[in-house]
Amino acid sequence: MSAVLELDDIQSGVLRPRPTPYAATYLLVRIDDHKAGREMLRRVSAAITSAANPVSPEAEAWVSIALTFQGLKALGVPQDSLDSFPPEFQQGMAARAQELGDVGESSPANWEKPLGTSDVHVVLAGLAPDTARLEARVERARKGIEGTPGIEVIYRQDSYVGPTEREHFGFKDSISHPAVEGSGIPGSNPKEQPLKAGEFVLGYPDEMGGLALMPGPEVLGRNGTYVVFRKLHQRVAAFRQYVKSVSSSAEEEELHAAKMVGRWKSGCPLALSPERDDPAIGADSKRNNAFLFHADDPTGLKTPRGSHIRRMNFRDATEVGQVRLHRMIRRGTAYGPPLPEGVLEDDGQDRGLIFAFVGSNLARQFEFVQTEWLNKGDFIGANVEQDPLCSANTTSGMFTLPKIPIRRRLQGLPQFVVTRGGEYCFMPGLRALRWLADLNS
Repeated sequence: MSAVLELDDIQSGVLRPRPTPYAATYLLVRIDDHKAGREMLRRVSAAITSAANPVSPEAEAWVSIALTFQGLKALGVPQDSLDSFPPEFQQGMAARAQELGDVGESSPANWEKPLGTSDVHVVLAGLAPDTARLEARVERARKGIEGTPGIEVIYRQDSYVGPTEREHFGFKDSISHPAVEGSGIPGSNPKEQPLKAGEFVLGYPDEMGGLALMPGPEVLGRNGTYVVFRKLHQRVAAFRQYVKSVSSSAEEEELHAAKMVGRWKSGCPLALSPERDDPAIGADSKRNNAFLFHADDPTGLKTPRGSHIRRMNFRDATEVGQVRLHRMIRRGTAYGPPLPEGVLEDDGQDRGLIFAFVGSNLARQFEFVQTEWLNKGDFIGANVEQDPLCSANTTSGMFTLPKIPIRRRLQGLPQFVVTRGGEYCFMPGLRALRWLADLNS
């Protein structure tokens, strides 16, 4: 029996599917006075909507609020409550950079300020089908900030998803979404069983049959979750140059790029059309994610085992452990102008993705996938290989394409994605927001 979710206490941004297209913005806020921070929460909470009524047209625009560990401290949350949060959240993403593979150009020393600093206390995220509705939503939240001494907006990042839903490398993105028991929101893969709600919302049974570690008191932890915010710069020209350099024709360029990702640019998966793109499948939300890996393609002849989408979600694979324990809700939005089609030289513009990961266990979900599946290859018999698209490609810069009779290996992959910063956040339920606003310590 599935748990009954208290949707009216869970923030919209946790479970609701996003509209297409949409505009988004992220505001980072610093709290210099804990009383002012609580008053801000009281005001901003009025603009936060719940996950109830997910099919309402009004549900397509919302504002979510999340706090870093430093933000909880700035609000004056009692020490015993602070101590009840998991260590990785207390440390923050910058302190975990080495484990996450954020080294070299991606190291916190090179991050865009104030990301990764102790100044980031609150992350406000607004989302709407167009910029006019976005600004209207954000304005309601901003009124709760402006004019409050001791509170300052220190950063803004705008992003978007266009009608084609393609990110800057040219691929349709954010196709795979899990079904969550009790949410009433279907997943995108009809072959995947719904996941226990406790994998994504605190206070409910998870895939192991227990409850994830929940911060106390219960009013603070229940119906909350963790959100990972990451800004990732994409080297689009370098990606195009590399694919061209290892290909003998335009058709082979498309194939090699698709092999690295696991999908054709239209969103059509190699699992369903391994030889050529089928845009009709890519555009069909009922078919473009309806496949498994182990049952349909165990050796990776269609979708290489080291390809990006396979590493991020092994689906029914058995050789990589309990896959469902590492499932996440992942959402990406583009920032910066696109590089015109066919251009091979970098124009100096900053472009990339704002990624948000949602899950109830930072270590078992985001950190595990990042450290074990993205940055390593031993679990698939490719010890020195990493994710060809999103890793730093520091071990070998190699990517294997299984093929009969002889496999092919692409050599010399450079780094295509550079981390520009990020934060670990806790997204409380609506009752918890009121509890935080009413603190009197």
